[in-house]
Amino acid sequence: MKPKFTITNAITAALSRIERARGFLEAATLSDDWLRRMSERALVLEAHHTTHIEGTHLTLQQSERLMAGEKVPEADPDDTRELLNFRSAFELVGLHLNEGTPISEGLIREIHKRLVEGVRGGQARPGEYRTAQNYVVNAAKGKTVYTLPPAGDVPEMMRDLVARLNSKTDIHPVLTSGIAQFEWVHIHPFLDGNGRTSRLLSTLCLYRAGYDFKKLFTISEFYDRDRQAFYAALQSVRNADMDLTGWLEFFVAGLDTQLEEVKDRGTRVMRVDIAASKFSLNERQKTALLMLFERDAAGIQDYERLNPSVTRRTLQRDLEGLLEKKLIRSEGGTKNIRYMLIANAL
Repeated sequence: MKPKFTITNAITAALSRIERARGFLEAATLSDDWLRRMSERALVLEAHHTTHIEGTHLTLQQSERLMAGEKVPEADPDDTRELLNFRSAFELVGLHLNEGTPISEGLIREIHKRLVEGVRGGQARPGEYRTAQNYVVNAAKGKTVYTLPPAGDVPEMMRDLVARLNSKTDIHPVLTSGIAQFEWVHIHPFLDGNGRTSRLLSTLCLYRAGYDFKKLFTISEFYDRDRQAFYAALQSVRNADMDLTGWLEFFVAGLDTQLEEVKDRGTRVMRVDIAASKFSLNERQKTALLMLFERDAAGIQDYERLNPSVTRRTLQRDLEGLLEKKLIRSEGGTKNIRYMLIANAL
């Protein structure tokens, strides 16, 4: 079935900004070290938010610790497994991209298997299409929001979806990614884990088309900020006789928003590089400034996580140097000092 939608002014404007963000990231002089750390950070954020949308209760700090390999005994074991499962599925996407092979049903099944294996009581039947009728229900109101296509239609619908993903099209790659995400949610091929799979499939489509944006964006963070708006945008397609326009406006607005934030971070990096040259900062001090650009405040423990092989005393001297140069300020007592950037210091 050919997707039905209209290219509105809002979609055109958002696509233009997305293309500019793409150009900025390609042209900007950004260090390999920063790109590596920020892509790792983006993976943590995506893993945290895509699972949080589905009901996990991990805090962002707990997610950071788990993704760094730390034990978080107070975290729910299922929540922990779902988070780490996402990393495994994301790694599979990376392997697929390196191989350059077409998207296949086998790949999609394996992505789903990695996402849901061993969680929520094992009821998701990892990697297997559903064989029974299912419904999307509003848990708060106990009402059926959407009746899924019959289970018997799923194999053919999935074959059609995969064929379209691998075919040439005149549709902009960003819109193709948004269409794929909705179509997946519409088909709902598995008993559980469809939301996470749809968002990862959408990301895969962007990557394959050359829109990876250096793997610095986190689309699920946008959705998680206002889940009601996210669900309403998906439902708008069904309310509009399967016209995708409203959903695509929401989708491109989300990507546009996330990429503007990425551009802001890239601009900050260049400002830090200028400050590093002006004040003769070492690499660790540059890292500290970049960390504080990403957070409202941070403590010595946060700095230690970025420099695990460096003594605390050395790191404290780094921070004292930044305080003396009036690039950062501190608050709190001796055992609980928090460091913050000074506004307009960079």
